[in-house]
Amino acid sequence: MKYSRIMHPVAVRLMHWANAAAMIVMVMSGWKIYNDEVLFGFLHFPEEIVLGIWAQHALQWHFLGMWILVLNGLAYLTYGILSGRFRRLFFPISPRDLVRETVAALRFRLNHADITHYNAVQKSLYVGVILVVALQVVSGLAIWKPVQFSFLVSLFYDFQGARLAHFAGMTAIVLFVLVHVSLAILVPRTLLGMLTGGPRLDADREPPVTPSQASNP
Repeated sequence: MKYSRIMHPVAVRLMHWANAAAMIVMVMSGWKIYNDEVLFGFLHFPEEIVLGIWAQHALQWHFLGMWILVLNGLAYLTYGILSGRFRRLFFPISPRDLVRETVAALRFRLNHADITHYNAVQKSLYVGVILVVALQVVSGLAIWKPVQFSFLVSLFYDFQGARLAHFAGMTAIVLFVLVHVSLAILVPRTLLGMLTGGPRLDADREPPVTPSQASNP
């Protein structure tokens, strides 16, 4: 599979920002819905950071974000798989590299010299958030129509289990966004790349060799 002329084609950039907007809408409206029937008595989201005047209004926003996220997400997955983008950017993930680069990231020494190559931490985060979004769709359907989708509810033991899984997924997405934004601030070229398309790539260029690959015969 040959490389694109630029790292982030127009289609990828459009889907990326559409996903980002949909996630923001879903998280903020989800907080308002949560406030209507809290899971944890000690946790209540301030009105300043929620979306929706009341729970039913927030639910309408949530459905809007849901349809955008599902349709755009399916398009993103289809493009990523068929174009080979996922295989090229996200795999393989070396456990040894993941441990080493996680330690480097915690010490603020993670190398970002080549933004066309994702390190093991980035690969794990991107693959992980895709799986979490899939979990959110399944648990969300179980909460929305617990009778019609009773087989989905059973995956989480019961309705309350589905709510807990949905809340945990939301928390994971928020943490991902915080890490993602922090890395973009620390390495502004990555944010600029998602706005402009990023660096141009040689169509016949081979992927950079990782430290673990270089050490193997």
